[in-house]
Amino acid sequence: MKIKRKVALITGITGQDGSLMAEYLLKKGYIVHGIKRRTSTLNATERLDRIYQDKFTKNKKLYLHYGDVTDALSCLKIISETKPDEIYHFAAQSHVAISFEMPVYTTTVDSLGALNILEIIRNFKGKKIKFYNAATSEMYGTLNGKSLDEKSNFKPQSPYASSKLLSYWLTRNYRDAYKVFSCNGILFNHEGENRGETFVTRKITRFVAKYNKYKSGILYLGNLSAKRDWGYAPDYMEAIWKILQYKKPEDFVIATNTSYSVKDFLIEAFNNIGVKLIFKGSGINQVAINKKNKKIVVKSIKYYYRPNDVENLKGNYTKARKLLKWKPKTNFKKLVKIMVQNDIKNI
Repeated sequence: MKIKRKVALITGITGQDGSLMAEYLLKKGYIVHGIKRRTSTLNATERLDRIYQDKFTKNKKLYLHYGDVTDALSCLKIISETKPDEIYHFAAQSHVAISFEMPVYTTTVDSLGALNILEIIRNFKGKKIKFYNAATSEMYGTLNGKSLDEKSNFKPQSPYASSKLLSYWLTRNYRDAYKVFSCNGILFNHEGENRGETFVTRKITRFVAKYNKYKSGILYLGNLSAKRDWGYAPDYMEAIWKILQYKKPEDFVIATNTSYSVKDFLIEAFNNIGVKLIFKGSGINQVAINKKNKKIVVKSIKYYYRPNDVENLKGNYTKARKLLKWKPKTNFKKLVKIMVQNDIKNI
């Protein structure tokens, strides 16, 4: 008897989370479909290189479809053709700083995208589709460093956070009003080798890798005092999957219960190449100096400060631990080491 494989559809499959989720689900025996935007860039699917299957491959398990979550008709066509059991919605403009520069685009993609898919699921005939929405810890804003869980209040401080909060409430609305199996994963910062190069953690580890080779250069950053709950992205894919396997649709915070500053990340990253840092000044005048040669290697500058920055975010994953039996496997030091070593290898 042939075992029927589960079918998953992933929006934003070429991003960090989408590509990692695809890899995770393939290992679970799923048939995976992914939505990607049409682009002329040749390396648009670079993160999928390890699992990519040519269109002529026999017994394919991974299929890519051109589409856009802001285009309801293209979403309807893809969902009707693939008939997924589960939809993992990652497609978004997820860079906080860019959301201040492109607020309309960010809001359109990050909220309308979720609404389009939820509407299709609500009206879909013949199959109950489970829906996962990638919410974000940025929705909380700065709440004085409190440990944040599913019951904490929201106070978004960016167009990105505000638009994600709308997608969060839409996901809950459709669950309550139409009994859609729709869940939010409120993920705190999760980093890794596939992190985009404009995100602060990857900017740091790429610079450190280059500095390790060339022994020169200055890294320009924004607020070095900002603190985040940083976890390892591959660990979080298991949690996301477990959210949709739980007996009923619920929302979960996924985090590490710890918080480190950008300065902490810098210290740890440079430690991995044997460079000790000395910090001088504060705010936009703060610099980091290589203790050995007394040269400046990091500068905090006003250009990279956000108009309304979130100072501290720390999650509380107690609910996920109790109900999903999940906990993070990779601590902060190991996360930084993995990223630095990967970028050194690439350099």
